[in-house]
Amino acid sequence: MDEPTIVSRDEWLAARKDLLAKEKAFTRQRDDLTRQRQQMPWVRVDKDYIFEGTGGPVALADLFDGRSQLIVYHFMYGPDWEVGCKACSFLTDHFDPAVVHLNHRDVSMVAVSRAPVATLEKFKARMGWAFTWVSSLGNDFNRDYHVSFTQEELDSGSVYYNYRMTEFPASEAPGASVFYKNDAGEIFHTYSAYQRGLDMFITAYHWLDIVPKGRDEAELPFTMAWVRHHDDYEG
Repeated sequence: MDEPTIVSRDEWLAARKDLLAKEKAFTRQRDDLTRQRQQMPWVRVDKDYIFEGTGGPVALADLFDGRSQLIVYHFMYGPDWEVGCKACSFLTDHFDPAVVHLNHRDVSMVAVSRAPVATLEKFKARMGWAFTWVSSLGNDFNRDYHVSFTQEELDSGSVYYNYRMTEFPASEAPGASVFYKNDAGEIFHTYSAYQRGLDMFITAYHWLDIVPKGRDEAELPFTMAWVRHHDDYEG
């Protein structure tokens, strides 16, 4: 952290008002971006995806749970992984308090991973989570939404992720996808976000953004290198 400039209260207030004007401009830009996001065209989902839930097979349509909007978090958890991704766990630690509020705005939220459902349930119990989590091991969902990669793709040094060809260090990747189901039961894909597009879902990051040290990740080998499963932090 750089050494702070120490000023009088009046000087601090002038600097804060200057920053406030920039914050308000950013808020207006964000509101406009949100409107554009909501006006994106939709794509009809023609595949009948069947997932494995704790009670057996469940269709994509069932994940809406009687609501018209569905948020899917693509949680990095491969079929043979011992534990779920630490960074994804950091993000999903924020899910449960939000779900009840989302449900009352006609939105359902689930996590989807390729690990077997028994593996997901064991890890979910360890972490104390309550949100719905289903396995896509038996379908093409992760491939179709570009969050799972074959060994051949990884060996080639380039996979399709975040709307471009890029290097990626693992067979699974994080993301969030949004779907809408109309009264006729038709399902549409409306939005997907990956990488830094997921930042806005991590409340802890936004709190860190207002403290002097910020996220304090510049000297780390990679972003989120400091993150642990919430029951693995020392002390």
